[in-house]
Amino acid sequence: MGMAASSFTSVSLEPALVSVCVGRGSTTWPRLAAAGRVGISVLGGEHAELSAALAARGVDRFADATWEASPEGAVFLAGAPLWLDCRVHRTVPAGDHDIVLFEVLGARTDDRFGPLIFHLSAVRALEAR
Repeated sequence: MGMAASSFTSVSLEPALVSVCVGRGSTTWPRLAAAGRVGISVLGGEHAELSAALAARGVDRFADATWEASPEGAVFLAGAPLWLDCRVHRTVPAGDHDIVLFEVLGARTDDRFGPLIFHLSAVRALEAR
């Protein structure tokens, strides 16, 4: 089970916190929130199609995804430049979204892959020059 987030931001180093904005109409978020551990995968440049699938409703979002789960149940996408193993720290209401603060319990980076970014209403691969 997974979803695309409309926003992802680093928040604090001590304790290690990141935030994700989740629309209140999400039907996936309540199930993820109850999971205890949540894997955050910062998508890589080759994930453009997968990012659209993760944002879709009523489909198997992971049909074309390669992933693995931690022993604690956090799910991570293969080829992601960054994996964060998290648990919910706090949820803050914000308009029609909730800002979810996650405590980062573990991280893994893979510098073979560049990140996927959302810019000018489209997903784009970020390439080093």
